[in-house]
Amino acid sequence: MPLPGFNEHGDLPEGRYLASLSEVLARFGAGTPRRVAVTDRLRRIYALAVATGHLDRLVVFGSYVSDTAEPNDVDVILVMRNDFAVERCPADSLVLFDHTRANDELGASIFWVRPNMLLGEPLEQFLAYWELKRDGRRRGIVEIRP
Repeated sequence: MPLPGFNEHGDLPEGRYLASLSEVLARFGAGTPRRVAVTDRLRRIYALAVATGHLDRLVVFGSYVSDTAEPNDVDVILVMRNDFAVERCPADSLVLFDHTRANDELGASIFWVRPNMLLGEPLEQFLAYWELKRDGRRRGIVEIRP
């Protein structure tokens, strides 16, 4: 099923949408030079995350998955499997697990979680939080599974 159109606010309708990386790149990866550059960042992030061997899913939210022509960056949540350990991931992938470094080196706002890190909160509830915008409205977010 293709990703839905944007709502009147320029966002995906509220909800979580499963898509392949190629679907996300086709839908959001062209238009302006800025959008193309941010798309290249997402490709690199995805490749580094897959290289860990422990990526469960990558969730994309924010202006990148909206009708914004010039997204500032790409906002990502890496959902890692419970057996993931930062100290055992490839050296090139370490940047993903340091928010400040990821912002500086990859131009991305990256958060990460293992389900067993969440105390008393189911993973699905944690992810639903990211559908909430700063102004209180809800938006759609996109899950990419390797």
